Amino acid sequence: MSLISYRNLTVSFGGPLLLDNVGVTIERKERICLLGRNGEGKSTLLRILAEQIKPDGGQVERMDGFRVAKLDQEIPVGLDGTVFDLVAKGLGPEANLLREYNLALQELGENPQDEKLGEEVDRLQSELDRTDGWSLDYRIASVIDRVGLKPYESFDTLSGGNKSRAMLARALVSEPHLLILDEPTNHLDFAGIRWLEEFLKKGEFAVLFVSHDRAFLRSLSTRILELDRGKLTSWTCGYEKFLIRKVEFLATEEKNNAVFDKKLAEEEVWIRKGIQARRTRNEGRVRALFKLREERSARREVQGKVNLSAANQAQTSGRKVISIKDLNYTCGEQSIVRDLTTTIWRGDKIGVVGLNGSGKSTLLQLMLKQLEPDSGSIDHGTKLEVAYFDQLKVQVKEDSSVAENVAPNGDTVEINGNKKHILSYLRDFLFLPETARAPAKMLSGGERARLLLAKLFIQPANLLVLDEPTNDLDIETIELLEERLLDFQGTLLLVSHDRDFLDNVVTATIALDGMGGVEEYAGGCGSWLEKISRPKERTKPVSEAKEKPETGAYKKRKLLNKEREALKELPKQIEKMELKRDRITASMQQSDYYRNANNDPLADQQKLEGLEKEIFRCYELWEELDELDS
Repeated sequence: MSLISYRNLTVSFGGPLLLDNVGVTIERKERICLLGRNGEGKSTLLRILAEQIKPDGGQVERMDGFRVAKLDQEIPVGLDGTVFDLVAKGLGPEANLLREYNLALQELGENPQDEKLGEEVDRLQSELDRTDGWSLDYRIASVIDRVGLKPYESFDTLSGGNKSRAMLARALVSEPHLLILDEPTNHLDFAGIRWLEEFLKKGEFAVLFVSHDRAFLRSLSTRILELDRGKLTSWTCGYEKFLIRKVEFLATEEKNNAVFDKKLAEEEVWIRKGIQARRTRNEGRVRALFKLREERSARREVQGKVNLSAANQAQTSGRKVISIKDLNYTCGEQSIVRDLTTTIWRGDKIGVVGLNGSGKSTLLQLMLKQLEPDSGSIDHGTKLEVAYFDQLKVQVKEDSSVAENVAPNGDTVEINGNKKHILSYLRDFLFLPETARAPAKMLSGGERARLLLAKLFIQPANLLVLDEPTNDLDIETIELLEERLLDFQGTLLLVSHDRDFLDNVVTATIALDGMGGVEEYAGGCGSWLEKISRPKERTKPVSEAKEKPETGAYKKRKLLNKEREALKELPKQIEKMELKRDRITASMQQSDYYRNANNDPLADQQKLEGLEKEIFRCYELWEELDELDS
């Protein structure tokens, strides 16, 4: 029997149906990813399955004793107490007796002479013995250990990633048959995301999750549920096959709609011919036309895409954008960067990665001179125009309307010298006029992210600084943002935990280890992830370290901006060295060369050998870079 099965599920909040007579069935140990555009109703469906709200209509069947737990994407504020206390709340009334005992025991420790308190502890202990309440204590401690936390840590002192782990433990302690996760990777770093993937794969429960992290859903999902225009479609395949089948499905739908529209147009022409359409023998055809009209009226078109192509172009910055020398910065007792020296050139697309708390956002603020370093220097190049995307979205003014957030001084914006009405501009970001006029505090997380993108692309900029821009965006918008950033001719600094997003966009990666160490890698975050995933090994002898690496498929990486410059300059350098070599060779071949006391044959021969080696090295480098660029 299935864990849970809904038929004819219907939900509406006054507009088009979010769920239009859909069916959904979940089997044991399935790992299902729920996909859909922002605003399609994914969170509503999750809340229905978690029994938090009731649908307008539908029939449900559940297995006997069915248990479900849900982990929301936002960590609740105002939670206090220990991790043990928090997780115990996941058991509901069952854990009340155990909580009372622990509180009484804690008070007795502070007041050991209180006889009444001692008697209360004895009474609660006897009650726990009688009801086998100690098994709950073991269950709570066990699940806390599974997520890698300590029971008596204070919850409010945990990092964002560890708070997510504690909330996961609270959901798991009830031993659910179905675990529902809404954007579970939002507060996790790379290590936390990988841990969660492996943890869920080993689980004995079914998982239904919403995620925009393509690498996460590709690794975890065994089935795709897609919510599109009120309909729920099950795709019994992984994410890659789903993408192919979805394209084919939409092409077929478009073709069928075109055939339908053609037939409707022909029937509309026919009925306008007048008296012929009203004869008795044609009444059936008239009724059929009315039915066609109803079907066309009920059709829901595919939701539009965000238009990120319209953006103000800034003047070109200087060739050297940011120059950092011997940079040191400490926050409290933690060293963020130590002796960092690097240069960011025009056109570089740099990803900044690191575990939670390593100082990624702090490094961005240092680079933008929003923070003063302890020592060292940060110099900006000329003609720099910066646009900054803040992960906390503090730039959103809650009490102002969406339109006022983007255009505070009027009802038009300027795009490359052309005036555009603010409502028209916001429509490019999928904001309807009524939403554009509403206060920003009414927006969902995805809508806030789109609002910040709308503000970002209205600014002329040649340096984009994006701090976690993909949180809360749907996958389609993330892919469009990728395309926009790839086409961007300026410089990009990007912090993200989205592995696919980083690998698709950046040309180089700066990795922070959280102790002041900084390493630079070519391309995306793959090399860094591989390094931090490897267990620490003993130091190998030099002979072992120089062994030939294993052969395998060579994956091309993107050229760094410095390497692109080198590729342009190498032919000129080689030509100059070859001319110099030829001049020395011609001179040494002169008949009177060795009779001239001013000539030094030994020194000239050493110059020739040095030039030959350098020319050979440059040719090798040229060939290597040209191969990467092809």
